[in-house]
Amino acid sequence: MTGTLRKVLVLAVLSALLAAVAVVSVVRAADRAGERAKARPGGPAAQSGAVGLEQRGRLLFRNLAWGPGRDTIASVPLAAPEGERTTAPQDCLRFHAAAGTGVCLRRAGGVVPRYEALVLDAALRPVRSFDVPGTPTRARVSPSGRLLAWTVFVSGDSYAGGTFSTRTAVYDTRSGLLVPNLEDFAVSEGGRRRQAADHNIWGVTFAADDNRFYATLASAGRTHLVEGDLRGRRLQVLRENAECPSLSPDGTRIAFKKRVAGLPADAPWRLYVLDLGTATETALAEERSVDDQALWFDDGTLLYGLPGDFGADLWSVPATGAGSPHLLVRSAVSPAVLPP
Repeated sequence: MTGTLRKVLVLAVLSALLAAVAVVSVVRAADRAGERAKARPGGPAAQSGAVGLEQRGRLLFRNLAWGPGRDTIASVPLAAPEGERTTAPQDCLRFHAAAGTGVCLRRAGGVVPRYEALVLDAALRPVRSFDVPGTPTRARVSPSGRLLAWTVFVSGDSYAGGTFSTRTAVYDTRSGLLVPNLEDFAVSEGGRRRQAADHNIWGVTFAADDNRFYATLASAGRTHLVEGDLRGRRLQVLRENAECPSLSPDGTRIAFKKRVAGLPADAPWRLYVLDLGTATETALAEERSVDDQALWFDDGTLLYGLPGDFGADLWSVPATGAGSPHLLVRSAVSPAVLPP
């Protein structure tokens, strides 16, 4: 065997050994990463299965736990929200449901980022879709399941800085009417017409009559709580410094986030509840900044998202101002309550 051939063989053997070592290292690293992921807090177990809006006594949400079911709709019992979750194949960035109807805002695929709003039936099957002109941020279904609303960022991606633009649409599942932009509604304040080129509207919450609703209107760097008349295509300004309203099941109170002086510019909000009868505001026990549209878990408790290990976690707090916040579901956002 010549010296040259011997060198070639040695190099070939060394290359094979190095390749084998590299493969083993990669496999072992993947195994260790998998074990760490399994043990990491905030990654609850999930299994695929039947999830539907006809089920009772369940809490549905967008699943943020790492794994094949991430970003899909998940379901847990109301009585055991930290138990193993069941995931459906429907993926959503924002989700809400009521009375057998759901709304899902999701990526629509393609080389250029595109998003769509899906109307879901009780089995979470899409029955209609709409292209939306920006990044999903809010979604709501009326108590009857008839009306759907969604908000997207047309420019910007945060409510904190004030330099953003939104588009909010409302869809009537019974008539098939789509209102593509609530900014087209007439706005009044104190009995006088209010006009401005910089109106932004977001965060719709519906009353039980499927006509009246509440939302946020922003203009000139200030936010306002407005009451809307869907059939009359009107908005009435009620008060200043109120964002992302959420009407209580009995229709008497509105939860909202309020900017509080002295807090950081990127985390300025505290949760409050407004009594519509007395106009009394109550600060809630959650002292962290909540950049979310809270949801009423029941007549006395609110749900909301806060940053967590895997994106966000769902917390609860009494609506009375008493008590303290409670971590309800890890790795979850965009909840919907299916009452017993």
